Amino acid sequence: MNEGHHQSEIIRVRNEILVALKMIYPAALQADQLFRALLSIFPTLEWVPFRRDLCYLTEKGYVQRVVAGSESDPRTTPFRKRWIRLTTKGLEVSDHLIGDPALEE
Repeated sequence: MNEGHHQSEIIRVRNEILVALKMIYPAALQADQLFRALLSIFPTLEWVPFRRDLCYLTEKGYVQRVVAGSESDPRTTPFRKRWIRLTTKGLEVSDHLIGDPALEE
């Protein structure tokens, strides 16, 4: 896969993460549920790149982790079981009210 195509797919996956979370905003999804939902659009998507994309979106403030009341110690919760939700900033990015050059093709 050439570099341009690879970069384009990263952008598409990150945008689809925002769109999927926007559909249930302000609710949250577990990371594994979100990953499985995206497999219907990106059948070759793998867990490690998906996790990296979620971490990127978290660092940018577009998504955040929600700690469930059932988690005895949030630090030991496996990444797949962590709850993720869209932030208001992420909502603005997904609605194209504010731009992010890293998410534009």
